[in-house]
Amino acid sequence: MAAKKTADVTTAADAGGAAVSAAPGLAEAAPGELAVRPGEEPWTPQEVAEARAELEGEVSRLQAELAASEAALSGLMRDSGEGAGHDEADTGTKNITREHEMALAANARATLEQTEHALQRLDAGTYGLCEVCGKPIGKARMQAFPRATLCVEDKQKQERRG
Repeated sequence: MAAKKTADVTTAADAGGAAVSAAPGLAEAAPGELAVRPGEEPWTPQEVAEARAELEGEVSRLQAELAASEAALSGLMRDSGEGAGHDEADTGTKNITREHEMALAANARATLEQTEHALQRLDAGTYGLCEVCGKPIGKARMQAFPRATLCVEDKQKQERRG
């Protein structure tokens, strides 16, 4: 494992320009004192509450979506291949429908995990810090995509690697 990098991080508590050294993966800031990029306004308690409410709403929505998807999958599994008079086209259609429903469920499950992870980071005070380099992700990026775990630079590197 490579040595952990440190980064200058500005929090609401030290927005006067002082830098705080932080190592990725540690609770660098208390909740409510989340990291921002240089030149950005600190997170306000209202913005933190809005981010939390959005993430919690997403968790509820995804849990309901997963329950519905699992119920649909259960029905599709139960009905697969049953009944007289089904031809190969009917069986193929059922298989495609089942695979589509499984893909939707897997996507919802992955998004739910990301959303729960974002809430954990919010509680730990690491929300808004890149999980690779430890630098602030950027408040605007976090507000646009609350589940972000990487800064733009590291996300681009990840996408280039495939």
